[in-house]
Amino acid sequence: MSLGRPVPSGLAVALFAGALVPAALAVASPAFGWLALAVDVAVLLLCAVDFLRAPHARDVDARREVEPILSSGVDNTVRWDLRSRTDRPVRGELRDEPPLDVESHGHRQPFTLEPNDATRLTYRVHPPSRGDARFGDVNLRLMGPLGLCSRQVRLPAGQDVKVYPDLRALSREALTLARASEAVSARTLLRKSVEGREFESLREYRPGDDYRHIDWKSSARHGHTLVRTWQPERNQPVLLLLDCGRHMAGRVQGRRKLDHAVDAALRLARVSLDAGDVVGVLAFASDVRTFLPPRKGAEHLRLITESLYRAEAGLEESDYGRAFDFAFARQTRRALVVLFTDLVDPDASSALLTRTLALRPRHLPVVASLLDEDLEAAATDVPGDATSAYARQAASRMESEYRRTATTLRDAGALVVRAPARGFGAAALNVYLDVKARGRL
Repeated sequence: MSLGRPVPSGLAVALFAGALVPAALAVASPAFGWLALAVDVAVLLLCAVDFLRAPHARDVDARREVEPILSSGVDNTVRWDLRSRTDRPVRGELRDEPPLDVESHGHRQPFTLEPNDATRLTYRVHPPSRGDARFGDVNLRLMGPLGLCSRQVRLPAGQDVKVYPDLRALSREALTLARASEAVSARTLLRKSVEGREFESLREYRPGDDYRHIDWKSSARHGHTLVRTWQPERNQPVLLLLDCGRHMAGRVQGRRKLDHAVDAALRLARVSLDAGDVVGVLAFASDVRTFLPPRKGAEHLRLITESLYRAEAGLEESDYGRAFDFAFARQTRRALVVLFTDLVDPDASSALLTRTLALRPRHLPVVASLLDEDLEAAATDVPGDATSAYARQAASRMESEYRRTATTLRDAGALVVRAPARGFGAAALNVYLDVKARGRL
């Protein structure tokens, strides 16, 4: 086992620096030079003794606890359990090696262990995007008893993890909270009370109920007035298309647009599956990357999550025609088609318009895009110089292009969603719930 690397402490450095005083006075008298040398040798010897007496790697057991699947865009907790294997106190510092592209807070912490004692250190990692990640080894700096020198050791602790979209947002509790608080899209995320088209049950008549819903035969049979209740139809196809082209590689609020789109798509898939619908997913750029035909059930949600956690936005043009041809060669039933893309590029928007409008009236298309609040602000800022004036003109042109494209889509019967990153998932869910409540499929 390696003895580790000696690391002088701040106290040792200060003592070495103190020896510079007699070294400077050696100009006046050679005796001070010998004094400086004696101090340096003494400190060096004490550091050597301290290093030899410092705890070894075998004296501390370190074990990392982290979930094998992390959630992107949120804080995830990493725990280190430290246990002393010696009858001496152990003081030191732990430095973990989180994945390089992951923000971390507190991965370097001091610790103190009493003889045969244990402690737990925790810190947080904040993965900005999805994919595979790896934690490296752990470095322990074990302080000697004199506090002059530490023994730095590196313990093998490599660990692979997967970073999925924010899984906590898929739970029923988080979704309920989103319906109550995530109303950034200008509407509260609540199930609409509009009647559906599928019979659900009978209940007693209440004042204000529509007389047309009274079931007269059942009322006569039971001896009191009963009305029919309705629910949105089930087993309806919902097809989620994710653009993985260059336009989705841009960043909004520190994360790529595609990351926000994947989060929203998974939340929409969860709600649709809970409602009894069948959900399909297609991710594409210049070619189709992932396709899962419409299915239902919890296992299908797991497959959707598995297929999307590695989705990356490439620096290539998206071929909407190829993606649509691939998807609808296999989709014959009328479906709600939700396309997560970007509408700020005129050329891409033109190609998108042609293919999206061709879906009507057989299917109901929804085009969902992120609102870049920085771009929106740039389009309205008062320019202070030539550079800001140019930026405002460019931003205004992009905003005008978006409004023109959105108007054309709406006029043709398509639905358009645009919301900031903080409310993007809520906005997409609002559209789905509204479509189901109104029986538009």
